[in-house]
Amino acid sequence: MSDFAVIWDWLAFAIRWTHVVTAICWIGSSFYFVALDLGLRKVPGLPPGAHGEEWQVHGGGFYHIQKYLVAPERMPEHLIWFKWESYMTWISGAALLMVTYWVGSELFLIDPAKMELAPWQAILISAGSLSIGWLIYTNLCKSRLGETPTLLMLILFALLMVMGWAYNQVFTGRAVMLHLGAFTATIMTANVFFIIMPNQRIVVADLKAGRPADPKYGKIAKLRSTHNNYLTLPVVFLMLSNHYPLAFATEYNWVIAGLIFLMGVTIRHFFNTMHAGGGMKWWTWAATTILFIIVMWLSTAPMFRQTLEEAEARVLTPSQQAMLDAPGWDDAYNAVMGRCSMCHAREPSYEGIHTAPKGVLLETPDDITRAAREIFIQAGVTDAMPPANVSFMEPQERQAIIDWYRGLPKTFAWN
Repeated sequence: MSDFAVIWDWLAFAIRWTHVVTAICWIGSSFYFVALDLGLRKVPGLPPGAHGEEWQVHGGGFYHIQKYLVAPERMPEHLIWFKWESYMTWISGAALLMVTYWVGSELFLIDPAKMELAPWQAILISAGSLSIGWLIYTNLCKSRLGETPTLLMLILFALLMVMGWAYNQVFTGRAVMLHLGAFTATIMTANVFFIIMPNQRIVVADLKAGRPADPKYGKIAKLRSTHNNYLTLPVVFLMLSNHYPLAFATEYNWVIAGLIFLMGVTIRHFFNTMHAGGGMKWWTWAATTILFIIVMWLSTAPMFRQTLEEAEARVLTPSQQAMLDAPGWDDAYNAVMGRCSMCHAREPSYEGIHTAPKGVLLETPDDITRAAREIFIQAGVTDAMPPANVSFMEPQERQAIIDWYRGLPKTFAWN
């Protein structure tokens, strides 16, 4: 099982790699087509039905691009569909959520100080919550609010804030930010899968059958695509936030997330306006800077933290108690307490460390057993921790961690 933990860690790395690559492809194509759409120019001599054209130069050649609001008179033989970038980003992201947060639910997902949950309960909340946003959002878009895009975006912002607050009542700070990002990304991919692609298929089918295509399908798809464009940057921030405790390890993380959504709007407004020929809206950068300063202030504002005494009084689960009873626990515990806890503490004593790295706490048996697999990978199998071995962890101490983990009952080897 200990060797399988190494394989599992590499599996998570491979999925993360896939997720990043597919996200780059999706974001790149999304930003490109929005910029292209906004930069189209109406010039004399356009073909019937063409809305505008643009000339571009790249890679030593010139590209002549024309856009049809509905469809050209004749269906081209070779038509490229842009969909798998979105689908694979969501699929790989869902897989990463499962292998990291669901399998490691006791460390990364569940916060007993907020709500006592069994792993299956936390996983059920995690999975079920991701669909709620899409159902609410798509029904709002189909209502009369679809005719007032600005009001619709404000309501969507309110929905995201409510979900961020709700996640913060249940999950760890790290999981709050990640789930809010996944919640938003689910809306974005569902837009592609349930709205944009079906509408495009209807237009293509009408064209092939010789029927006049209804422009309403393009209008609907354009609204959803615009929403995706404004939501992209905040989602990227939320996915990166799990590496930065200043972003997630605060009771105001959901407020920080809300401000990041506003920053995404101000940044995209600058570029969208510029690409549309509306000039440089420099005020958006001033607004973005002010919002970011507020984010930095909130990250260090006074917040509720569980005290060490409260953590030590926490009742261990049966699996955690079995880990304490496993051979080698005392040696492994002493190694972690002597070489790791000065940084991974509620009040770190190591000079220059103000918050526990990545929010991982290693002060009590409860803390250590929850992080057992990470300790095994980071400080046992590899020498990633302590970084540069600043606390002078000895080889025999690393071996003590390895021996303890490998001696755990198979039932609990994922903890």
